[in-house]
Amino acid sequence: MNFEEIELQYKEILSAYLNRQSEEALYKGQEFSRKLLAEKVSPEEIISVHKAMLQDLSPDIPDDILHSLDVLLEVMIGYGIAYREHQSLRHRQQEIQTEIEIAVNVQQTLLETKIPQTDAVEIGAISVPAKMMSGDYYHFVHNENDSFSVAIADVIGKGIPAAMCMSMIKYAMDSLPDTRVAPSYVLGNLNRVVEQNVDASMFITMFYGMYDLTNHLFSFASAGHEPPLYYDSATDSFYELDARGLVLGIDRHATYEQFEKQIGINDLVILFSDGVTECRTEEGFIEVDKIIDLIRSYIHLPPQAIVELVYRDLEKIQDFQLRDDFTLIILKRNV
Repeated sequence: MNFEEIELQYKEILSAYLNRQSEEALYKGQEFSRKLLAEKVSPEEIISVHKAMLQDLSPDIPDDILHSLDVLLEVMIGYGIAYREHQSLRHRQQEIQTEIEIAVNVQQTLLETKIPQTDAVEIGAISVPAKMMSGDYYHFVHNENDSFSVAIADVIGKGIPAAMCMSMIKYAMDSLPDTRVAPSYVLGNLNRVVEQNVDASMFITMFYGMYDLTNHLFSFASAGHEPPLYYDSATDSFYELDARGLVLGIDRHATYEQFEKQIGINDLVILFSDGVTECRTEEGFIEVDKIIDLIRSYIHLPPQAIVELVYRDLEKIQDFQLRDDFTLIILKRNV
């Protein structure tokens, strides 16, 4: 459609409406606007056409009205520029959103882990990102020597950079030799990887444990991560497991002390990221005692039910707005 055709069609629509003020003429105007949009005719060009056709149809139109159209023309020039910039930004935003969705799917695939199924130990796990991409990570490895390992990590940071760090950690863990699974060795190895490959402004906390299914001995080490909670069913009491260590990525020569804990029947090992203990309400951060109270209220349920119900309750406390990535894992010895 050339500009002469635009003027002719617009003149017919305007003339029809000035003569009859009919709904049909207005409807044709709406249809015509879609054609103008398809032809990428700018708002200011439409105003110019309107003014020219109005003068042609009504030569005696008052000058004040014509002058007002001049003002409208200038307004629409500015509006047109702003609108095109807005459309460009919106298009870019949609592209970024699509890229993020692809990255989320890739991250979920890369970080996917299979929870070990054993008669002796029952496991519950939940991990929910505060945003689209998570800075939390957990991973299970079913070892060949009748044991399994569990890792939980948290990047001190958010968004895509944190997610990329988690993917690197997963790759590094998959590259470890299967015959050397001691938690102290794993953290020492990962610390060197992080120190060499991660920006100095980012750090990673991690807890790594290995559960011996024959002797029910839990060996573990920590790199600055939240200390686990332990539930002793014999005394019906909760306490923290002593685990200390430097955050990954600070000192490439750091070593990590390994600890051990004998697990009793019906006892629980509770691992979590700081998104669990740093849940924030209007009154401030909740205390660890609140987490313990919630777990105690569901202690009779299977571990998977416990972690899901605790998450549900903490989400409700925060008005369903997570402020940090949330990861909670419970190991329960059954026999």
